[in-house]
Amino acid sequence: MADPVPNAARRGPRRVDGVDAARGLALIGMFVAHVAPAVADPDVAAVIGFADERPRLLFALTAGIGLGLLTGGSRVVVDGPTRGLLRRQIAVRALLLIALGLLVVAVLRPLVFVILDVYGVAFLVMLPLLFVPARAALVVGSVLLAVTPAIAEVAQRDTGLTRGGGGVLGLVADWFLVGAYPVIIWVPVMLVGLGLARLGVARASTLAPAALAAAVVACVALPASALLPGAEDVASSPEATLWSIPVAISLETLGNTAIGVLVVAAATALTALAVPRVRRVASAVLSPVSAMGSMPLTIYTGHLVVIANAKYVRPDGVVSDDSWPLLVSLVVGSAVFAWVWRRFLGRGPLERAFRWASGRSRVDEATATGEPAEREGGRPSS
Repeated sequence: MADPVPNAARRGPRRVDGVDAARGLALIGMFVAHVAPAVADPDVAAVIGFADERPRLLFALTAGIGLGLLTGGSRVVVDGPTRGLLRRQIAVRALLLIALGLLVVAVLRPLVFVILDVYGVAFLVMLPLLFVPARAALVVGSVLLAVTPAIAEVAQRDTGLTRGGGGVLGLVADWFLVGAYPVIIWVPVMLVGLGLARLGVARASTLAPAALAAAVVACVALPASALLPGAEDVASSPEATLWSIPVAISLETLGNTAIGVLVVAAATALTALAVPRVRRVASAVLSPVSAMGSMPLTIYTGHLVVIANAKYVRPDGVVSDDSWPLLVSLVVGSAVFAWVWRRFLGRGPLERAFRWASGRSRVDEATATGEPAEREGGRPSS
């Protein structure tokens, strides 16, 4: 009897340690953004400020890479039935993410914006784009990133959208345009990640030009965005800020996404392309962070549970969850948990549950027959 599940669909996504490490760094950045207390020292505040925008864009970038690896990496799936199966599996995961995100907000009521439901919506939007050519994904994603952040900023000035209240329409507007994580920004970033995965994210021939292009974009876009009139100039130059703030936000998003590409390139180069001794040391040092990045749904959801139960009332009467001990505990606890779990049990608990629920029949990297799955980059998994 023929196998009802095509081979390409059963063969799981190939793990790339550098991408996992970058995703783990994004999670740590989110922890900092969520619970790091305000500080008076401007230098320390500037360092903490790095966690405001870059981690979520890096998270979206690695999500796009993950989708690319899940659907074949540089070995593009070409037959229609397999593509349809992969799309259905991803669609189920997307719907589960939306449900989980809405449940977390309703039950836990954390003091932070939750990305899970937006993540699921972005996955649904990505479904028809999963198999576009690599260079088309990179070009379209980059062009949209030059436009969509400005559109989101302008949309947030529309009181009809921002004060739409509850209901489905208000939720949709929040997801796509006026929320903390607008899908019209996330999808272009995911497209860039998808393009990198299609070109071979662990190949030197991909990483070198990608890192060079990203460095140029970051060095141009970020200083340019800082030179434009900003929110602090509204009183003195209201006409200029009407256009300059949206343009500055688009440039800043481009630059921060480029920094994300550099992080992925650096982490992957160290763990996959460096000389053996450097590769071994880098992989060992980054292994707790990579472990976190290999189970992002578990770690992210777990941290929401922790901070939702860590709320307290400050002396000024404001409810908060900011705390340096909490931040350290989240980082260390997540890293230790993820490292131990991956070392002895493999895939994260929520990742296991979502895999089962989506009906994805895939062999582990060490299969029952003992034949190792091939990683992106050409080395067998260990």
